[in-house]
Amino acid sequence: MPTIPNSAINGVITGWGRALPETIVTNDDLAKTLDTSDEWIRERTGIEQRHIGGTTASLSIESGRRALEMSGVDPLSIDALILATTTPDRTVPATSAAVQHGLGLRCGAFDLNAACSGFVYGLVTAHGLIAIGMRNILVIGTDTLSRITDWTDRNTAILFADGSGAAVIQATDGPGQLLGWDIDADGSLEDLLYADIGKTLYMEGKEVFRRAVRIMVDSAEKSLKAAGLTTSDITLVAPHQANIRIIEAACKRLDIPMSKTSWVGDKTGNTSSASIPLALFEAADNGRLKTGDNVLLVGFGAGMTAASAVIKWKQP
Repeated sequence: MPTIPNSAINGVITGWGRALPETIVTNDDLAKTLDTSDEWIRERTGIEQRHIGGTTASLSIESGRRALEMSGVDPLSIDALILATTTPDRTVPATSAAVQHGLGLRCGAFDLNAACSGFVYGLVTAHGLIAIGMRNILVIGTDTLSRITDWTDRNTAILFADGSGAAVIQATDGPGQLLGWDIDADGSLEDLLYADIGKTLYMEGKEVFRRAVRIMVDSAEKSLKAAGLTTSDITLVAPHQANIRIIEAACKRLDIPMSKTSWVGDKTGNTSSASIPLALFEAADNGRLKTGDNVLLVGFGAGMTAASAVIKWKQP
């Protein structure tokens, strides 16, 4: 991918927020209606439970409000709202319009659909907008996949869930956080994972697994090269929380120990666009990050999309 021009105005994350629905569905709950078990699900995915409920707008407003409060930015100072989601509440208008209104913003707002890669797509887009003059941008990754999940299909029902993660990104006159990035897609693979309008998710699990590992490794290597870093320079990886075995396989190929990853999928399941910010901000809230740490965000999604970014962490 293109390198970041030295003349570009930089951005930093100054606040973040997370939101998960109150209702928790455990593996044992699913075993009551599906031919599965807690042990079977854990062995294949690493997931123990998932949160279900809410709307894409309501969860986005909750996480977005927390991010704004942490950053101390006046909502009226936000120049743009980017909502990464693959599950809008309506076909028209974009769900970002409802979120903008709910948060009291007066700015441009748009939805961005890159499936599970969406938050990183949004992060890169936000930095591009800052580079051409915007000062404050709110990026939110939210999905309510429970609404398009077939709860009688054990191949997908055990995976998907609902959640939201948000970040305020502000322009800075000093060094920025984004060191390198990569976004990609291969539309020839769209039939591996999709949901037609009004239908539920379909997934060819084995093929998605095989492709996902390769895609994550390729994207991560491109971002690291753009940043001028190697895997040994990375303090933490916040990967898409699709499946613990996918993460383990990708990290093994990248020669990154699992101890450097943030894994929250055991408690959240696969929340698509919310997945990476939930993992990143869980680590930040638990003191796993300090100023100067190099963080790798990497994921894949339906499409098949891929996205990664290397950021130098700055503790607000």
